[in-house]
Amino acid sequence: MTYCTVGEVRGMLKDDALNTIIGSEYIEDVAEREAKIVPIIEGAITDAEAEIDGYIAKRYSLPLFPVPQVINKFAKDITVYNLYSRIGIDESDREKNYLNRYKAAIRFFELLADGKVEIGKVNTTQAAKTGFSVSSNPRLFSRNQLRGM
Repeated sequence: MTYCTVGEVRGMLKDDALNTIIGSEYIEDVAEREAKIVPIIEGAITDAEAEIDGYIAKRYSLPLFPVPQVINKFAKDITVYNLYSRIGIDESDREKNYLNRYKAAIRFFELLADGKVEIGKVNTTQAAKTGFSVSSNPRLFSRNQLRGM
C-alpha cells in the first residue's frame, strides 16, 4: 500500500521543472522525458514513505489501510520536496514553498508521533494489536486476609 501515486506527484510538477529534476541534459521528447521521470518519482515516493513510517510506526500498525487523506497529502508534499532537493532548493525563489510544505508535513508527523494529533480512521483492529496489556498474579494479601494479625 503506497501513500501516494506517481500520477498524483507528477500532477504537482510543472513540465518546465522535469528536465532540471532529471539531470543536466535537456530532453525535448515528451515521452522520453516522462519515461525518465517515473523511476525518479518512484524513488522519491519510497523515501517519503520510509520517512513517514518512521513517525507513525510507534502508534499505528503498518501498512495503514485505508490510507488517510492527510497521509496522502503530506506524502505528496514530502515526495515533491525530495524531488526538488535533488537539485537544491532556492529559498528566495518559488521553490521555498516546497520547503515550507515539507516542514509543515514533518511538524504534523512529530505531533502525530507525540499523540497530539490524529490521522482519522484506520484499521483499528490492527492498531490495537500494537498496544500493550498488563497481567499479574492474583492478590496474596488483602485487608480482610490480614485482619486480626
